[in-house]
Amino acid sequence: MLDTDQESVVSQFFQIHPETPQPRLIAQAVEIINAGGVVVYPTDCAYALGCHLGDKKAMERIKRIRQLDDKHNFTLVCRDLSEIATYAKVDNQAYRTIKAHTPGAYTFILNATSEVPRRLLHPKRRTIGIRIPNNPIALALTASLAEPIMSTSLIMPGDDIPLTDPYEIRELLQHHVDLVIDGGYCGMEATSVISLLDTVPEVLRQGAGDTSDF
Repeated sequence: MLDTDQESVVSQFFQIHPETPQPRLIAQAVEIINAGGVVVYPTDCAYALGCHLGDKKAMERIKRIRQLDDKHNFTLVCRDLSEIATYAKVDNQAYRTIKAHTPGAYTFILNATSEVPRRLLHPKRRTIGIRIPNNPIALALTASLAEPIMSTSLIMPGDDIPLTDPYEIRELLQHHVDLVIDGGYCGMEATSVISLLDTVPEVLRQGAGDTSDF
């Protein structure tokens, strides 16, 4: 059962074109994020919950929706490689690996820089998950926001796979999020997770992305 402390919220519902996102709707979505809103948006793997990087209250709302503990690792969804370098320590080898596989269905684990809030880091190591999704809506949001979206897959408590139907998502979460973006079907498989902490990349989770060349 979801918490009810957000029942005053009635989510907006934007239908955004999956290939050519409408700039007006993207700008409105970014306004909601910047104002502390929690949004549901599509990626290349599944729908995700996202909020402003620096907004602790919004992050806590996401944790309540998904019933996550403090050990859960959020992902920073970035617009490009240059943005990744602001939030993660990327050597030449890691740069080449990320460049060859982005945008795409991968989450890369890297050592974080001081730009990343401590609450987002792995509790034992200063690491962070970073990704650049191959989805025009997600990339338009991050480009307009000019910083990463703090994100986690939209997997409800007790479920094994993410929600896929925007109308079902709106019905379930309309009193718990500020915006649901309908970007069409975008899959239901998690990213592949690749650790770039050591010289040789390590596949931590096999997901939607091809890992045969790591």
